[in-house]
Amino acid sequence: MRWLRAAALALVALPAFGAEPAKDAPNERPNIVFLLTDDQRWDTLGAAGNPIVRTPNLDRLAATGVLFRNNFDTTPVCYASRATLLTGQFNRRHHVDSFEDTLSPEALRRTYPILLRQAGYFTGFIGKWGLGGELPTEHFDRWLGFAGQGNYFEPGDPRHLTRRQGKQAVDFVQTARQPFALTVAFKAPHVQDGGCSCTLPTDPIDEALYRDVTIPLPATATDQDFVTLPRFLRESEGRVRWFDQLATPEATQEWWKDYYRLITGVDREVGRIVAALERRGIRGRTLIVFTSDNGLLIGEHGLTGKWLMFEESIRTPLVISWPGLPAARRGALEQRVALNVDLGPTLLDAAGLATPAEMQGHSLRPLVFGQTVDPAAPWRTDWFFEHQLVWQRIPQSEGVRTERFKYVRYTDRANGSQNDYEQLFDLAVDPLERHDILHTASIYQQDPALYDRTLRELRTRWRALRLELQ
Repeated sequence: MRWLRAAALALVALPAFGAEPAKDAPNERPNIVFLLTDDQRWDTLGAAGNPIVRTPNLDRLAATGVLFRNNFDTTPVCYASRATLLTGQFNRRHHVDSFEDTLSPEALRRTYPILLRQAGYFTGFIGKWGLGGELPTEHFDRWLGFAGQGNYFEPGDPRHLTRRQGKQAVDFVQTARQPFALTVAFKAPHVQDGGCSCTLPTDPIDEALYRDVTIPLPATATDQDFVTLPRFLRESEGRVRWFDQLATPEATQEWWKDYYRLITGVDREVGRIVAALERRGIRGRTLIVFTSDNGLLIGEHGLTGKWLMFEESIRTPLVISWPGLPAARRGALEQRVALNVDLGPTLLDAAGLATPAEMQGHSLRPLVFGQTVDPAAPWRTDWFFEHQLVWQRIPQSEGVRTERFKYVRYTDRANGSQNDYEQLFDLAVDPLERHDILHTASIYQQDPALYDRTLRELRTRWRALRLELQ
């Protein structure tokens, strides 16, 4: 966000990593490498079907693990999502509602990296912490994190931040005592806020990438789609940033190409991290998880940014490469719904630790291994969305997404009336979310009984979930 553009890159000085690996602990628990990007949408991997972006290393990782096709972020903004990843809790329970908010000392002690450390893991953190308050340097064995958004380039250092983070991760993997748990929180492909505009500074070695490619515009990046939005969305921060970033075809092309260049830069460092694991002979006993904190609208519906419940904003990539995965599951595409709230429990489960009672997610182990979930506790078929940031041009909203329908409820009276503004989308016939059933008579009339019943059910479900998940 713009108000963080002046945040300094606050790296904490630590002793250099040794030349030789530290002595390993005598156990067989897997090492853990958790790789997190910033603002990367689900469809920006070759393995996800993108024919343009170059992600060979992540594609290979997906070929050795499981690619989740329906992975979602329950609150699409970085501070809330990162708190959810750490705590395994929905935003309405962890209450990190702004960039200034932080976790209480007790809540921090119940996050996945601290619990892993208490269980004997050698822990490291590299990159964007993303929460307010003091940096938790003393809670990690190796800390190379920073406050705020960070900078892609630092004065006097020609190396791109992604390359610096990759080098730090390789050093950790080569020297850390086993079992270790490393979190690498890349800044890429997030914008670099500065002045009145946002830019995507790429690594100079990638500037030639995609130069001769024409990237197709999203199908909904049209004036016709934009004018169907309610007025408060047409005047929202997403439209303000659209003017800043995507107002001309030329600007849109360059934005997409720089976005892809940053993703390819991350992919290169992922390849180096995996190669370091292989050189040390521990790739086969290391769990690797790759995901992002939220997605990004890049022109869809005439908007950019995140914050909203559109698919491009809430849907993120997720690849899990788990030691001992049967050959039949390597390269599998998992269709069941995963959430960012599940990743903390998943990492703890991999280490043999039970999910704490206060965590609201579930381990993804059975989905990774293709197991049938206990009928007495079936896997979710819907989930709760919320975005509670108080910001001038970003409407607060909540909602419920099922396998077919999406119910959106703008809760801050953004429409200027005394009532919440509701939307309903039928994703089975309208996956691009172009037709809000509640405000499009021709769509509603196609099956009014179904849509009336669905609206009643999802209103009831919304009320239940918002109380249940506190």
